[in-house]
Amino acid sequence: MQCFLQKHIMTCKYDFLIIGGGVAGMSFALKIARYAAEHPEKQYRIALCCKTTLEEANTAKAQGGIASVTNLLVDDYEKHIHDTMVAGDWISDPAAVEQVVRNAPAGIQDLLQWGVNFDKKEDGNFDLHREGGHSEFRILHHADDTGAEIQRGLMAAVRNNPYITVLENHFAVEIITQHHLGVRVTRRTPDIECYGAYILNPKTQKIDTYLSRITLIATGGTGAVYATTTNPNIATGDGIAMVYRAKGKVKDMEFVQFHPTALFHPGETHPAYLITEAMRGYGGILRLPNGEEFMQKYDERLSLAPRDIVARAIDNEMKIHGLDHVCLDVTHKDPEETKHHFPNIYAKCLSIGIDITKEYIPVAPCAHYMCGGIQVNLDGESSIHRLYAVGECSCTGLHGGNRLASNSLIEAVVYADAAAKHSLSMVDNYTFNEKVPKWNDEGTMSNEEKVLISQDIREVGQIMSTYVGIVRSDLRLHRAWERLDLLYEETEDLFKRVKATKDICELRNMINIGYLITRQALERKESRGLHYTIDYPKDPNLNTQEVW
Repeated sequence: MQCFLQKHIMTCKYDFLIIGGGVAGMSFALKIARYAAEHPEKQYRIALCCKTTLEEANTAKAQGGIASVTNLLVDDYEKHIHDTMVAGDWISDPAAVEQVVRNAPAGIQDLLQWGVNFDKKEDGNFDLHREGGHSEFRILHHADDTGAEIQRGLMAAVRNNPYITVLENHFAVEIITQHHLGVRVTRRTPDIECYGAYILNPKTQKIDTYLSRITLIATGGTGAVYATTTNPNIATGDGIAMVYRAKGKVKDMEFVQFHPTALFHPGETHPAYLITEAMRGYGGILRLPNGEEFMQKYDERLSLAPRDIVARAIDNEMKIHGLDHVCLDVTHKDPEETKHHFPNIYAKCLSIGIDITKEYIPVAPCAHYMCGGIQVNLDGESSIHRLYAVGECSCTGLHGGNRLASNSLIEAVVYADAAAKHSLSMVDNYTFNEKVPKWNDEGTMSNEEKVLISQDIREVGQIMSTYVGIVRSDLRLHRAWERLDLLYEETEDLFKRVKATKDICELRNMINIGYLITRQALERKESRGLHYTIDYPKDPNLNTQEVW
């Protein structure tokens, strides 16, 4: 690392600057570090920057598992590809689907080498689960806390790697482009370049300049812009918002996946506790509180239909019957087997007085996953040169209109590998841009209006959940747009007058994300995948495979 201190403000130089510390960012860091160890003469410096701690990444919240074809006796790549295309409503990018599915086994091997454990049967083969939308048992898992196990394994590997500098509690405020050198940059500028990022130092509360030759955005999802989400509070869409403000391309933001089965427990909204899809693959049945089944009215796959269909079905049943939740029933399954497969869910429900082996689990849909994001190619490159994006913040085209269960973790690992290989082939062509100015906050004052920011954050969540939820209309979307626009003007005015802090930066990002979801939802004049609008109801006779 090279850092130069001037008036409590640092300028640091890293060959690779990684913003985000989940499975995507850490996988990329470990790939680069492996190459650096093999080529010590390069003297590559790698920084992994995350806005809280590594433990708090959204990856750790993933329960169900990670999808990969491993049992070749019954499964094959074509089945996984077909399942992914069907779930994505046939608008997934076939090349991206092919890349992820065929490279998934190699990605699993990488995770195993980094110390991640997956459950196995007595014969030594993986204990595979099946989830909604999958035609075969192909979900590798670690009990019902797979994400936490992946995060644990990767954290240990990253923290023990001498080539990686971990910067916890460092908040990226903006990525640096020609705009910061006084050049006018628009969405039509063909050669935008990224020179690093301005990052808030937790010790000095000053914004330092981090110069890089390659920058990777791996900041995760956007669930915190909704009032109720399975995501932690940190999922404010920071990377997507930064790239959008830098005039990078952002795509498919209308496709917000609402997980059908979050534990309904008023008071727990950020995050709401996730009841994994694997529980429906295990045999869980969706019912009304009176015990009546309802999924037969919506899809022949019943409770194992893809998430968009199940979430809309539950939403409709709740509206028809005036309910605030429906139920998931596993009482017909063997109690000991249920406790063995889902120990954390069993313990969580028991802590609020529900024995899932004897009682229904109250569930309701809530915001879960962003299928869109920073548009990237097969190498993980964004439209901004020297800038890559991997993981939930990126839009690879894999998910199309709706993510197939457990495809997200493997996408992150596969694309981290692709981005690492491509960036390593390019990094030596780039130099540090020494002309980048320091962050200018001259004339600003400390922000004492914390109450305004916290209230505006709540208002963003209310706007998004009320008007840009599972079922939409042009009227609702326009209303969201108008209210977000007012919040945008107020927040930008405040941001110009006060010193940048994590909370006001997150609010800016949340408003940007809400705007992007709303605008791109208005632009899609059809119901497709996760985007369902009553102004353009889906034609039940439309064969979407023919459209593809």
